[in-house]
Order: sequence, then structure tokens, then C-alpha cells
Amino acid sequence: MKPVRLCLLSAIVLTPGALAQTYVVGVENLPFYAPHYHYDAQGEYRGFAREVLDAFAADSGLTLQYKPLSAVQLLSALRSGEIDFKYPDSPHWAQAQKAGMTLHYSQAVVDYVDGVLVAPGRQGRSLDDVRRLSLVQGWTPRGYEQRIDSGQIRLDYSDDLRQMIRQALKQDTDGAYFNVVVATHYLDNIRARPGALVFDPKLPHTRGSFHLSSSRHPQLVARFDRFLGERAAQVAALKDQYRVEANLNSEYLGLEQWKVDFLERRKARNQP
Repeated sequence: MKPVRLCLLSAIVLTPGALAQTYVVGVENLPFYAPHYHYDAQGEYRGFAREVLDAFAADSGLTLQYKPLSAVQLLSALRSGEIDFKYPDSPHWAQAQKAGMTLHYSQAVVDYVDGVLVAPGRQGRSLDDVRRLSLVQGWTPRGYEQRIDSGQIRLDYSDDLRQMIRQALKQDTDGAYFNVVVATHYLDNIRARPGALVFDPKLPHTRGSFHLSSSRHPQLVARFDRFLGERAAQVAALKDQYRVEANLNSEYLGLEQWKVDFLERRKARNQP
């Protein structure tokens, strides 16, 4: 079930007895996007994103409220001033829908890779062999637009990651397009099917970064950038803790950790 409640955070106030100013952060209401973010049984926003934003609020003496909305609602809410910030965001997303808006983006908070996960037996096949892709509603499979427009690839949409993964595991489609770290985390830790689908780096995929955006508070976006710089070690520790960039820049992207450890040990043994 999609969360509808407002998640509240009371941040540390730097001046004793003073009331911190409150800002609303619009966040995506995807039920599962761990380890970046997710919602617990009480509908509370959790995960790496929450911890980074909480730390920023505490560091700056602010109070943040987290408001879950759909991707379409988030942009509309940002435009109307219903929310003060949007996370995650990117200057490369929804450019047509953002026309006429003045948006201020933070530095990159965390990097990501979106790509296609396939059954192990299909890994390494040609793009010509991809005829049907599983996709979560609202996502755009970058690098596949031409083939989709020409009818060479058909899209099968799902409401969320769980449904999409089920579809791909049954091999009703040739692969599932999603955030590679998130899909792998789900397969390894939630579905308990490690390795059932694997990232295919030979197929088109996209690298990018998550940013914090605002149309009304450029000075706070600048303050957030200072926080990322001054607290770089703290943010890096959170990345390691949540494994949001796990093997992102290595040949092991999308592999479960035990297999990475095994391959590294084997490589070490084979070195002269």
C-alpha cells in the first residue's frame, strides 16, 4: 500500500529555546526503493536519503517535514510552492515538464545506474534479442527510446518494483529496467532470490546522480552544498552503511556481495 501520511522530523535546534524554521521536502511515494529510501510499517520515510537530510537539518538548525507524493504530483507541488524541496531530482529529468521553471539543484548527493536486469542465461545477448521490457509506471528507459518508438521493443508496465520483478522472474519479458542497486538489494534481501536476475552491462544503461532541488530557496540549496562538503566523511560513511553505491564503478555491479568476495579471493590467488 502506498504511504499517505506525512513523515515528521524534529531536528536539533542550534539556539536553545528557539523554534527552528520548518521546510517541506517532497519525496517519492514508491513503496520500496531501498537502500536509498523506503517506508516502514508505520509509513515513516527511512533509509539513506532520510539520514542525509536529517543530518543536514540537525547541522543547520532546521526542521524538515517529508511529504510523499507521486512523481507527477512532486513537480506540480514544487511549482505551486506546496513543497520547498524535491528529493531526489536531477536537471536531466522531466525537462519538458520543467519548462518555464527556475530550479536550483544541489551538488550530487549519490550516484546511480539504471539498466536492464535479465535472467542469467540471457546475459550478454544482443540488443536485438530484447523485445519486451518490464518497467515501473512513470519510468523512462533511457537508451531504448528509438526502438520503443519503432515498435521493436514493447513495454510491460507494473505498479511497483515487486510486481515488475515477479514479471521478469517468470520471463514474461526479456528483462526489467530499474535502478540496479535497488533491484539487486530487493532480490538479495527481500525476495531472497540472489542472482535470479543480473545486470547486463552490455545493454544500454544510464549513469546519473540524485540531487536536492528547490525553486524558492537557493540559499538553502547552497547551505546543503556546504554541508555535503564539510560533512563529506559522514556522508561517505552513510553510503558505505547503506551500500547505495555498492560496486557502482566496478565490474561487479549488480552481483550479490558473497559472489564479489569470492571473485576477489580467486583473483588474488591467481595473481603472480
